[in-house]
Amino acid sequence: MMPRAAVIQMKSSPDVANNLAWANGLLAQAARRGAQLAVLPENFACMTPHAEQLHGIAEDFGCGPIQEALARMAQRHGLWLVGGSVPLRNQPRNGDTRLSNACLVFDDHGVLQRRYDKIHLFDVSVPGGETHQESAHFASGHEVIVINSPVGRLGLAVCYDLRFPELFRQMLAQNVEVIALPAAFTYTSGQAHWDVLLRARAIENQCFVLAAAQSGEHFPGRITFGHSQIIDPWGKVLHEYTHDWGLAIASLDHEQQRALRESFPVLSHRRIDC
Repeated sequence: MMPRAAVIQMKSSPDVANNLAWANGLLAQAARRGAQLAVLPENFACMTPHAEQLHGIAEDFGCGPIQEALARMAQRHGLWLVGGSVPLRNQPRNGDTRLSNACLVFDDHGVLQRRYDKIHLFDVSVPGGETHQESAHFASGHEVIVINSPVGRLGLAVCYDLRFPELFRQMLAQNVEVIALPAAFTYTSGQAHWDVLLRARAIENQCFVLAAAQSGEHFPGRITFGHSQIIDPWGKVLHEYTHDWGLAIASLDHEQQRALRESFPVLSHRRIDC
């Protein structure tokens, strides 16, 4: 029987309690529809323009209401949960109090299985005047993470990581089969690049991609693109949810993936010695 995965799309606000309630309801839907693993979007618990609120909701690794809610939801709904991203405090070093933008994975018993800290930070000026400086509040992660999961060997990445194909090439050394990508793409960059980048990462690595997005206006001046998708290793979109709150769900055919990797062996044709 093929495993099923879901990607959850949200329009998170600064209201943490409301966002957690929405996440819980959408995860319940995913479980009822047979998902064994679900992915929440980046910053699912809080989208805020205020740095003080961001630092105010940040938690120590391993404890705090957001992490406890993730564990509870995974256990309650009986599914593995890629918990979008959560702001976690680090030990201050030389006055550096920046947080980690951490993606936490819980199993269906609510037990934490792995943590991935976002490596590539979004320090850009988007065409149209929108500016972001993620490194002002977050420190970069350094470790490439691939874990065993009910839907296959699962690689973890977050949002802006999508633009760096070498990260996903490193996942291949750990036998990645499925990539989970929580995201909060800006509307402008999403219109231009979201679809093509997701399909490129799926095609070039012959992997499934589970892309869970934020969608809509979160507060004045912050609009995200949405279009959460599940993509197969040939680049076919198996299911997409375009706007606002909802989910996409699909079965992942690993037999088809293995056959593709054998008959169209681009991964073994790679030349890295020239």
